[in-house]
Amino acid sequence: MIKLVEITEENWLAVRRMTLGEEQKTYLDSPLGILARGYVYRDCRPRVYGIDRDGKLVGVAFVKDLDEEPACYDLQQLMIDLPEQGKGCGTEALRLILAELGRERKYDCVEVCVKREDLPALRVYEKVGFVDTGYIDEDAPDCLNLIYRF
Repeated sequence: MIKLVEITEENWLAVRRMTLGEEQKTYLDSPLGILARGYVYRDCRPRVYGIDRDGKLVGVAFVKDLDEEPACYDLQQLMIDLPEQGKGCGTEALRLILAELGRERKYDCVEVCVKREDLPALRVYEKVGFVDTGYIDEDAPDCLNLIYRF
């Protein structure tokens, strides 16, 4: 069973030990980098979620508030440890994150920027209901901007 857990001084090293495939390193930050974002964006109400499957940390995600237009939850990172990929953990974790944000409902949507070539990630986001906004960010022209509306 997948659940979201707090990152604590007892479990952060498990996040640090997580790995990515070589090609994923161009799409995702390192696990330590994801944890650092929680500090760097501390003025944007950051949430760093540990993703737990049956008592073992298998992933990490980072969401922050984006108050400028379009105001939304900004899902910046969702990472599953390489040995755990392909087992549905990312999809289930994403559903849990969306459910938690939906209960809070500070914003009416969640946005994520995904590299066009990252087909596995695009499939996961589309599977749970994200759609392409059509917006092309001049700072990230190789990315699709996806949105999920509550």
